Amino acid sequence: MKITTRYIEDELFEGSNQNGNTSRQDMRPTDQKVNLAPVETLLSCLASCIAVEIVAIVKKKRKQFVDLIIEVDGTRRETHPKSLTQIHMHVVLISPDTDQNTLDKTVKLVLDNYCSVASSLSAPIDYSVEVKAN
Repeated sequence: MKITTRYIEDELFEGSNQNGNTSRQDMRPTDQKVNLAPVETLLSCLASCIAVEIVAIVKKKRKQFVDLIIEVDGTRRETHPKSLTQIHMHVVLISPDTDQNTLDKTVKLVLDNYCSVASSLSAPIDYSVEVKAN
């Protein structure tokens, strides 16, 4: 997997993958912002990763799927780097024939076994940086 990120303008960058799909990251002040900031995008990616798996499991069990809403609250450190210290998710599944116990088990299964974003957030990651001035 490869992502290339390019400068668009001050505090605005665009990432693209090898297929040309893009996502903009916006660090401008709130009143000028039109895209998510990087940490907001991370939380959105976590929710999306979980959501796609929940929907797939609900449909695989032949349950009626109407809607899924995931609200994610992230708490950040006060000082730099302002990394996340806590993430809380509120999952609402609208499915007339899916009970709470089934949803609880489904979410646990997704978090423990299927969501690569959740797994990445909890795992040690080795990364390296190569820099080049032109």
